[in-house]
Amino acid sequence: MTAIADTAPEFKAVILAAGLGSRIRPLTDGCPKTLLTVGTMTILERMLTALRSCGINDIVIVVGYLGQNIASFVSEHFGDMNIELVANPRYDETNTGYSLMLAEAFIGDSAFVKFDGDVVFDEEILQRLLAGVDGNYLCVDRNIQLDAEEMKVSLADGSRVALVSKSLAPAQAIGESIGIEVINASTGHVLFAELRAMMADPANLQDYYEAAYERLIADGLAFHAIDITGLAWTEIDTRQDYDLANELFC
Repeated sequence: MTAIADTAPEFKAVILAAGLGSRIRPLTDGCPKTLLTVGTMTILERMLTALRSCGINDIVIVVGYLGQNIASFVSEHFGDMNIELVANPRYDETNTGYSLMLAEAFIGDSAFVKFDGDVVFDEEILQRLLAGVDGNYLCVDRNIQLDAEEMKVSLADGSRVALVSKSLAPAQAIGESIGIEVINASTGHVLFAELRAMMADPANLQDYYEAAYERLIADGLAFHAIDITGLAWTEIDTRQDYDLANELFC
C-alpha cells in the first residue's frame, strides 16, 4: 500500500463510457451502462470510489449515449473529485479507440489509468496495477474461457505483451485483458499520436484502442501483463454478464 500512496497522485484516470450498451437492452433503454446498479452501487460509483481510495482524483469520463445522466450523477455524488466529462459526439459510429483519443487534452503529460466503463472489479486489482508503476501494464486474467469475444493476450518474454486482440487464436493466448491498464507519461504522447493518425482514416473508426497498443508494440514499445487471476471482476456486455456481476458483488 505504501507504493500506491507514494505514486498514485502522479496518475490521472480515463473512463470510457460513451457506448450504447445495445446488447444489454432493455436495461440500458433509459440508463447508460456505467450507471447500472450492481449490488448496492452503480458500476461508475464503484470505479470512482476505488480511484479515490487509491489517491487518484483527476479523472476524465468520455461520454456519449445519455451522457447527461452521467454528468448529473457525478455532480451529485462526486463533487469532491476533479472529474471532467468529454463528449464523443460520434459515439454511435465509433468505438473505444476514438473515445480514448478524445481524452488527450485532459491527460496532457501525465501517466494514467484507463478503464472500460463497464468493468466491475475488486479494488485490489487497481492496487496491484498501481504498484507496478513507471511502465505500461495490462491487467490479465489467465483463468478465462477464451472465445471470439474476449480481448486475448499473448506474451513474448516473461510478462511482455506480444499481441492483444480479439482475433488472436485462443490457443496462442495466455488470458484476457480485462479493460484496465496503466499507461506511462512518455507512452501517452505516442499513444495519442497513434490514435489520431488511425482515426484520420474512416476505416479505423470502429477500432478498439488495443489496435493502437498493438501498433506501438510492433514498433518496439513495451507493454507488460499484470496477473490478476483469482481476483473478482467482470465486464458487462450481456444480461448474463450483469447477473454474474450481481452474484460476485452482492
